Amino acid sequence: MTEIRFQRERCARNITMSPRQKNIFRRLILFCGFGPLVAPLGAAGTTYGTTLTTPITRSQLTGADGFIKRWMLLEPIPVSGLTESAVQTIVKKEYFPDQFALIPKDGAKETVDGSALIWHSVDTKLYNVNLYHFAYALKMPTSNVLFWVVTIVNSPHEMKNVRLAIGSNAASVWWLNGQEVIGIYGDRQTVIDDGVSKRLTLRKGPNVVRAAVVNGGGATDFCARFLDSDDKPIPGLTISLKQSP
Repeated sequence: MTEIRFQRERCARNITMSPRQKNIFRRLILFCGFGPLVAPLGAAGTTYGTTLTTPITRSQLTGADGFIKRWMLLEPIPVSGLTESAVQTIVKKEYFPDQFALIPKDGAKETVDGSALIWHSVDTKLYNVNLYHFAYALKMPTSNVLFWVVTIVNSPHEMKNVRLAIGSNAASVWWLNGQEVIGIYGDRQTVIDDGVSKRLTLRKGPNVVRAAVVNGGGATDFCARFLDSDDKPIPGLTISLKQSP
């Protein structure tokens, strides 16, 4: 049995597939109960459009502009509504267990309304994360959908009076360490620092940033960074997708 598993994993690492083919293969593997194959597939360097790729390093530092460029994305969930009341209702619904506390793993599966949705780890080449490219590459809907996104920001020391600054297309709600800190609503384009939270404290060590991005139609993306007490971007934060980078 061990030899069969070894051969299966070696084969999976050597296969070259499109994002759609990998998504279908991942679902087949999950259906058959061979969960360990999911991680090697992601490690092979999947691309989603021209700007998103699977991470190949354990962690990443924020640059001079402070933008967080590594995220875990859940495949889109069908929803409808962009007003504040509609979005708040959408994001407060429980779609899967522990959705406000979960630290997902690449390739992990959530069952939402009877459909199996998969978490994908991504790095973006730009300041923003293009959710349209992500969903389109997987042949999944891009309009009237909800994307759950998660990342972990590791701070070298406690940082007080920082702000979470975000932009999104369209609406989005954001949490830091389980506390809702900002929301922007309506059919809008992504603008850098379009929404800025009140003063917050980044703990020393891992801090979990979670967001729900709701799109009505057309393009959809988001960006996020932390600003210091002087409202300047914070470089040098370690971004990872695990509690320990």
